[in-house]
Amino acid sequence: MTDVVLEVKNLVKHFPITSRGVLLKKQVGVVHAVDGLSFSVNRGETFGLVGESGCGKTSTARAILYLDPPTSGEIYFDGQDIGKIFTSKDKKQILGLRRKMQYVFQNPYASLDPRMTVADIIMEPLVIHGHVPREKWHDRLYELLRLVGLEDYHAERYPHEFSGGQRQRICIARALAVEPEFIIADEPVASLDVSVRAQILNLLQQLQRKFNITYLYISHDLSTVRHICHRVAVMYLGKFVEIAETDDLFESPLHPYTQALLSSIPIPDPDAKVSRIMLPGEVPSPVNPPAGCRFNPRCIFDKKHTCVHDEPELIDVGGGHFVACPGA
Repeated sequence: MTDVVLEVKNLVKHFPITSRGVLLKKQVGVVHAVDGLSFSVNRGETFGLVGESGCGKTSTARAILYLDPPTSGEIYFDGQDIGKIFTSKDKKQILGLRRKMQYVFQNPYASLDPRMTVADIIMEPLVIHGHVPREKWHDRLYELLRLVGLEDYHAERYPHEFSGGQRQRICIARALAVEPEFIIADEPVASLDVSVRAQILNLLQQLQRKFNITYLYISHDLSTVRHICHRVAVMYLGKFVEIAETDDLFESPLHPYTQALLSSIPIPDPDAKVSRIMLPGEVPSPVNPPAGCRFNPRCIFDKKHTCVHDEPELIDVGGGHFVACPGA
């Protein structure tokens, strides 16, 4: 897997904070949601993005797809500059790119129109993109339903008539309707029971093998990340602190934040000795992130001068394992 399908360079996404006013509003600060991320995703792989709530995972995903345009940075998909395409206002080019890049949202019920039947939901992309002849829409509809494990008669039902797992299958079918190369799966199993989670994850893997789909998989559930991802990036307060192949990261975590995250994974053995790493303090505000390493106020390592004053860069320690910590 050396064919890079997505390349992100110095991605920044800030949200302005404005003062309240009757007529005029003044910007008084910004939320540093994403601050200078750079990474690439190879064709056919699943790249995991993990971190606690509020660290910028979803902001990263939405910026990549220009659902929330980034503040700065470059994003390339199949060698094409996404920013230039989305700002060109060329509808044909934009639709062509949208076909290749799809999004499966965290809450399947919120992302489905309750007034539309499943047939209307899945066929809507066919209407918009026009890549399938009209006379074949229903054939494609039933093909997609069966592909994600649903029955033909489900086409005439509404979203509220389905379970959470079935609704997520509908969302996946809608994403597959345009035959995408790349799918962002944003916490796709977070709201589902454990048994249903396994079914959805296995479905995603089956689809990947069948269609060579590339995933950006976002989650805070580390057990599902280890199951499905080839490589993982750990995110803290808008920055990457560690990137490595999945097995390498789970077996030899180097950054103190990664070590703390992995120590929190539940072990299904009441007799097992568990060594939890309890981090001191709270996550700093993204409005006013700390100087130097953003993790330094909570770090359990012996702090160095550079940690407090200089922002550490991701350093390759071998085997494609990158870590942003001078003490690792």
